[in-house]
Amino acid sequence: MPASTSSRYRGKTTEQKVNSTAQRIRDTKYRHVFATHSLTRTSCLSHDSEQSPSFIGFRNLMILVLIVSNLRLMIVNLQKYGVLICISCHDYRRSDVITGLLLYLLVPAHLFVTYLIELAAAWQANRAYQRISQEKGEDTPAKYAAALRSFNSTWYIVAFFHSFNAVANLYIATQVVYYDIHHPGIGTLCELHAVIVFLKCASYALTNRDLRHAYLHPKQADPLPELYKSCPYPQNINMKNLCYFWWAPTLVYQPVYPRTDKIRWDFVFKRLAEVVGLSIVVWIASAQYAAPLLQNSLDKILTLNLTSIVERIMKLSTISVFCWLCGFFALFQSSLNALAEVMKFGDREFYGDWWNVSSIRTYWTTWNKPVTNFMRRHIYSPLVGRGWPPALAQIFVFLFSGVLHELLVGVPTHNIIGVAFIGMMVQIPLIALTDVIQKVKWIQGKVAGNMIFWISFCLVGQPLAALLYFFAWQAKYGSVSKQFQESPAMHIFHRR
Repeated sequence: MPASTSSRYRGKTTEQKVNSTAQRIRDTKYRHVFATHSLTRTSCLSHDSEQSPSFIGFRNLMILVLIVSNLRLMIVNLQKYGVLICISCHDYRRSDVITGLLLYLLVPAHLFVTYLIELAAAWQANRAYQRISQEKGEDTPAKYAAALRSFNSTWYIVAFFHSFNAVANLYIATQVVYYDIHHPGIGTLCELHAVIVFLKCASYALTNRDLRHAYLHPKQADPLPELYKSCPYPQNINMKNLCYFWWAPTLVYQPVYPRTDKIRWDFVFKRLAEVVGLSIVVWIASAQYAAPLLQNSLDKILTLNLTSIVERIMKLSTISVFCWLCGFFALFQSSLNALAEVMKFGDREFYGDWWNVSSIRTYWTTWNKPVTNFMRRHIYSPLVGRGWPPALAQIFVFLFSGVLHELLVGVPTHNIIGVAFIGMMVQIPLIALTDVIQKVKWIQGKVAGNMIFWISFCLVGQPLAALLYFFAWQAKYGSVSKQFQESPAMHIFHRR
C-alpha cells in the first residue's frame, strides 16, 4: 500500500513503524528482552486515536459483496423466471404511436404562439418608446407613475394571452394523454414534452416582460446583465432567437447564452452511445427484474399484508436505485451534454454532486439544475421580492412542483392518486428535519443527513411510489381488477 494511503500514527505510516522496529531488533544483542511496549498508544479504531485509519480495504470489500450479492440474485432470477426479455413483444397500440407522435409535433406550436404574443407586445413597446422620446421635460415621478400604470395595464392583457396559451398547451396534452394514449411510456414522453414547453413559454413571457420594462424605463429599472448587451430588447424578438431557446438544454430564457466555438462530433457520438447503452440496460433490468417483482407484489397489497409489502419495497429498492441512477446519467450527463454540444451551449452545469448532500434541501437544489434555475428565477425570487417569507415561498415552489410531478406520473398511468404530489409535500418536513440534524453537535449531522436522504428517497420513496402506481394500473386495467373490488385495498384506492 502506498504511504499516502497507509494508516498513520504520530506522523509515521504503519509500514514505516514496522521497518523501524525490525531495524532495532537486528541492531540489539539481547533480542529476547527488547522493549516491545515502550510507548503509550491507542487502538486505531478508538475514538481517542490521533488519526483515523484508511478504510479503502473495507470499501473494496463492500464493492465485492455488492457484486457477488447481485450476481447471486441474477442467477436466482434466471432460475425462477427464465429469460423474460423479448424484443418482438410489445403491448402498445398503433393508435398510441400515431396519437403520441402527432401530439409531440403539435405541442411546440404553443411556443410559437408565445412568440407572436411577444411580437405584438414589442410592437406596442416600440410605439410607446417613440412617444416617450418625443416628450419634452424631465422624467418626473408623476410621469413615471402614469407610464407604469399604462405599462401594467398592457402587461395584464399580454399576461392573459400568455397564460391562456400556456395552460391550453398543458390542458390539451393532459387530456389527450389521459384519454387517448393507453401506453404509459408513450404518454410519459408526451406529457414531459408538454411540461417542458409550458415552462419555456412561461420563462419567455416573464423574461421579456422585464426586458420590456427596462427598455421603456431604463432609469428606473435595475441594470441588465452585461451579457445581454449584444442582443438588446426588442432585437431579441425574432424567430432565430426563439428557435435556439426552443432547443437549448435550459428552461430559463435569456436573449444571449454563453456559447462554445465549435461542435465536437466525437463527443456527441460518445454521449449518444451512452444514451443507447444505458437505455438498453434500463429496459433489460425493468423487464427481467422489476416487472416480475412488481407482479408478485400484487397479492400482498390486495390482502394488505404489511410485512410482505415492506419486504417487497426493500427488495424493489435495489433495482429501483439501479434504474434511476442509469436513467439519471443517461439524461443529465449524456443526453443534455450531447444536445448542448450540438447547440454550442456553454453552461453545462446540469447537476451538482447531489449524492454527497447532507440535507434534503441541498438535494433539491443540485440534482436537477434546469428545473431549479426555473423555480428560483421565476417563482421563488419574485415571491420573496414581493414580501413573501422565504419559507412560504419554498412551500409554494413545492406545491407547484408537486402538481407537475403528479401530472408526469399520474396522467400517463391514468391513475391520479396523488402519490407523487404527496411525495413532494413530504419533502418539506424532511427538509426541516435534516436542517435541524446538521446543527446537532453530538451526532455527525452531515452523515446522518446523507443517510436520511438515501433512505427516504431511494430506499423507500421511489420503490413505494412505483409499487403503488403499478398496483393502481393493474387494479384498473390488469389482472387484479376484479379481485380489487373485494379486497381491503379498496378503501385506499379508487377505480378511475
